[in-house]
Amino acid sequence: MAVTETAPSAVTTAHAGILRRQSMRESAARTYARSLPIVPVRARGLTIEGADGRRYLDCLSGAGTLALGHNHPVVLEAIKKVIDSGAPLQVLDLATPVKDAFITELFETLPRAFADRARVRFCGPAGTDAVEAALKLVRTATGRSGILAFTGACHGMTAGALAVSGGARDGRVTRLPYPQDYRSPFGVGGARGSELAGNWTENLLDDPRSGAVQPAGMILEPVQGEGGVIPGPDSWMRRMRKITADRSIPLIADEVQTGVGRTGAFWAVEHSGIVPDVMVMSKAIGGSLPLAVIVYRSELDCWEPGAQAGTFRGNQLAMAAGAATLAHVRENRLAERAADLGARMIARLRGLAADHPVIGDVRGRGLMIGLEFVDPEAAGRTRAAGGTRAAEALEALEAAEATEAADVADLPGPGAVGPSPTNPSPADHLVAAAVQRECLARGLIVELGGRHTSVVRLLPPLTLTDEQAEAVLDRLADALSAAERAIHAMHGRREKRVPH
Repeated sequence: MAVTETAPSAVTTAHAGILRRQSMRESAARTYARSLPIVPVRARGLTIEGADGRRYLDCLSGAGTLALGHNHPVVLEAIKKVIDSGAPLQVLDLATPVKDAFITELFETLPRAFADRARVRFCGPAGTDAVEAALKLVRTATGRSGILAFTGACHGMTAGALAVSGGARDGRVTRLPYPQDYRSPFGVGGARGSELAGNWTENLLDDPRSGAVQPAGMILEPVQGEGGVIPGPDSWMRRMRKITADRSIPLIADEVQTGVGRTGAFWAVEHSGIVPDVMVMSKAIGGSLPLAVIVYRSELDCWEPGAQAGTFRGNQLAMAAGAATLAHVRENRLAERAADLGARMIARLRGLAADHPVIGDVRGRGLMIGLEFVDPEAAGRTRAAGGTRAAEALEALEAAEATEAADVADLPGPGAVGPSPTNPSPADHLVAAAVQRECLARGLIVELGGRHTSVVRLLPPLTLTDEQAEAVLDRLADALSAAERAIHAMHGRREKRVPH
């Protein structure tokens, strides 16, 4: 009995001690540890167990690294097989059976038109290393220095990758608008917004006085992840492919987070049917271990030996774990599963948004889902105004029908109200952070992202079951309600302090 009574206290003390020592000894640059003060000690699938004995549903998945969740049996078996075989664990860029098997499986997953004329380069441990290699590749192949990149992008943390990410400044990088529906840079979304984004790009490239540096390549994310889970429209993706192909500009698709089934296709470029010139890959391709590669058209393979190296580009455990992950996703059609389950989750979340004005937008593709949170007071005013406009639109429509108006199609419809590219409520990172905290309190791990850190991101493993998806959404809904109550209470306290 005495052991039972003292154990929880001992566990709590150990947990708190580890977190305290982390805050004292680790860099101020740490990120996830600040908003997720947990100490993972065991994990399997969707579930993490902390040093405090609590269990969490992990919808962060190592920022998308864990396609099969934590410690999947096929991954563990692949790693164990290499260790037990006595094979070398690091081999630089030497050929090995493990490496050969990985490349064979990787090429099996690629679009056939791409794989048939492709080369692969192992770049080092992280996605940012692969981005650097891709930029160097296209600059070497074209002899040009400029790069076309997009607002809101996130391609890594090294100098070159940061230069092509949103918010950075580099004289060789030309920033282009990334189309989106909720906060369109053109004030209009949908097909028209995509068309305007394409026109902007085409006009800039063809204008001799645009000031754009002659581009060696264009780099884009098929879905902007850190930028707020913004899917690139398929028509726009095809337009970018045509624009670059017509001007002999290599197109680089950054599939670091979108690859390996995450968006409902094995590679996100498959949604639009395009074939890029270069694909950047990391995260899930290593089966939870560090691995990064670029795959590119053989015509671009013109750099000198040693032009792109890296000591840890021969990680055999990562290649074995990656090959096992790629094969499991492909053989079990987990990309198709992600498309189906993700669509159902997004539909339920949009139903939730209808009752919670603080959710400005729900978007995503497959199991890459985002909820953008907005200022609750502004959201309330927008909802009220939307309801008024809906009533006015309905009255106008009824009046037109009564008088047999010739062109009622030009009248506003009652469904075309509420948040839109022309009247979205201000983003609110404090609301998003409150939801994240309430999620953690309920044993649900989610990530924040977006331009204003106002987007709650869900990146569950592709092995997510229907029952687990329901549990995730139930906890999120409960956390949302709790966060709203806390926000309303805070506003109430503020109003009491204001003198009348």
